[in-house]
Amino acid sequence: MNVCIKADQLTVRFSQEPILDHLSFEVPEGMIFGLLGPSGAGKTTLIKVLTGQLCQKEGKAELFGKDTRSLTAAEHGKIGAMLDNCGLYERLSVYENLSFYADIYRVSRRGIPDILKSVGLYEARKTAVSKLSKGMKNRLSLARALMNHAKLLFLDEPTSGLDPVTTREIHGILTEERKKGTTVFLTTHNMFEAESICDYVILLHRGNIIERGRPADICRKYDHLNKLHITLTDDTELTLDNNSASASAIKEYLEQDRIRSIHSSEPTLETAFIELTGKGLQ
Repeated sequence: MNVCIKADQLTVRFSQEPILDHLSFEVPEGMIFGLLGPSGAGKTTLIKVLTGQLCQKEGKAELFGKDTRSLTAAEHGKIGAMLDNCGLYERLSVYENLSFYADIYRVSRRGIPDILKSVGLYEARKTAVSKLSKGMKNRLSLARALMNHAKLLFLDEPTSGLDPVTTREIHGILTEERKKGTTVFLTTHNMFEAESICDYVILLHRGNIIERGRPADICRKYDHLNKLHITLTDDTELTLDNNSASASAIKEYLEQDRIRSIHSSEPTLETAFIELTGKGLQ
């Protein structure tokens, strides 16, 4: 499998303080790759390095086999980016915005209707951007990233602040892009998002990779966090290990008809992160 992105001992310092500290990883083609970490972990800095916006670095960072400090128009033409809503022209309509970018990317405008349909904005194509909701603006930013039929998409917190329905719609679009062979590099602090759609993730904390792997594999690795939460009829709350050692206690509570509710809490990427750092992802 061809490697789309490669970092080898990548380090970025600001005022001698490491923002990214000796990161090494590879992203194969056709994968949704998740970079998971709280705000301030270094996620946006990493995207800026990988897209050639930030060249002050140590170690190696490569895109399509080429050093990110010397990317040409040919490499940039393979990239789509949804970093924020910057670059959307508020007074122009949805269609006019994409027409403008089609001319910049030197691609045909004929594909705009299909792209707008894919992100659910076709009916709003004549609406000024200033009148769009946050979710609709996010979908327009994603449509812009898809304009040049990119082989690699960089998405920085694409569903931040969105409602569950819009988030699910964007996830569906990204899954369809992966089926087409597109590589998606997704940064998020939303552990559920990473578990839902990512093929592989790295957990970033203070510029360091503290864990990596398939989401399901990471969760299984921290299986000792699997707990049972029990509420008794007198409102007492108990937390027990979800294993055979707790069977006798649970049996006794059941025989006494003292259990009001019982729930399991399987390990997640967030509980694994908390186990490693003592802090949550928010």
